[in-house]
Amino acid sequence: MREAKFRIGEIVRHRIFEFRGVVYDVDPVFANTEEWYRAIPPSVRPRKDQPFYHLYAVNADQGPYQAYVSEQNLLPDADNGPVEHPDVKKAFGALVDGVYGPKGDAGRRAMN
Repeated sequence: MREAKFRIGEIVRHRIFEFRGVVYDVDPVFANTEEWYRAIPPSVRPRKDQPFYHLYAVNADQGPYQAYVSEQNLLPDADNGPVEHPDVKKAFGALVDGVYGPKGDAGRRAMN
């Protein structure tokens, strides 16, 4: 296993598909169903031996949703501003330097 490249609260985008999101959890290796994995076209199917990220995701074609994405398919995307997903506001505090901080007093103290 290797260390995750992205951290919780970080804004990312998919390198192939047009969506972006905020990381809210990380699995050190693939931890979804085999059915989900096999539904991905073989030409873009990621390796299982890498971190996978749970995202609060948004795109232009559908409302907010949750995504599960391999590390190899993510790129940092803080330069494009905040992510407008209702769960981001529920789960995180302020956006500072492209990363959403923890919610509540502990988050405010950590960012000062």
